[in-house]
Amino acid sequence: MSIPNLITLGRVILVPVVFWLLLTGELQAASLAFVVAGISDAVDGFLAKRFCWETELGAYLDPIADKLLIVCIFIALGVTHRLPSWLVILVVSRDVLIVIAVVLSWLLDHPTPMKPLAVSKMNTVVQIVLAGTVLADEAFALNLKGPVQILILLTAATTVASLSAYLRIWLRHMTFSESTSSKT
Repeated sequence: MSIPNLITLGRVILVPVVFWLLLTGELQAASLAFVVAGISDAVDGFLAKRFCWETELGAYLDPIADKLLIVCIFIALGVTHRLPSWLVILVVSRDVLIVIAVVLSWLLDHPTPMKPLAVSKMNTVVQIVLAGTVLADEAFALNLKGPVQILILLTAATTVASLSAYLRIWLRHMTFSESTSSKT
């Protein structure tokens, strides 16, 4: 167990804490925990690369920790009416559909190599900025309604673009896999 993996596990443990803080209205504490999670993500990545402490576990655990945090924050912000329900459903559905596609390709014995796409990385950044902005706005009364509305639209657009890109890649892979296996 490497130091970056321990930091990532700490981020996973922080997810239900942030979720609970949001649901109970402890927005300043939730904002602080969100910042700590973000810093921990940067630190574990830096340490893994700088000291060659990258592990297979870390390669799986880090993106899972990130997704858990984002999905839980979006759900909590939706349940507490700080984000529109349609956006929360869109963001969560994208991740669920991607997981279903990967599992289905494994079950059909045509595993899909999943590499993060540029649009997906942009989507993650926009989701994090939106969540952080909403948390800061709600916790510290910053009156950021205009920027939040723009970020909501940008999050929706990048979420749809990312899902479309992954779906296109998955369909191409599955269609190619079926056509090559039917020839044998």
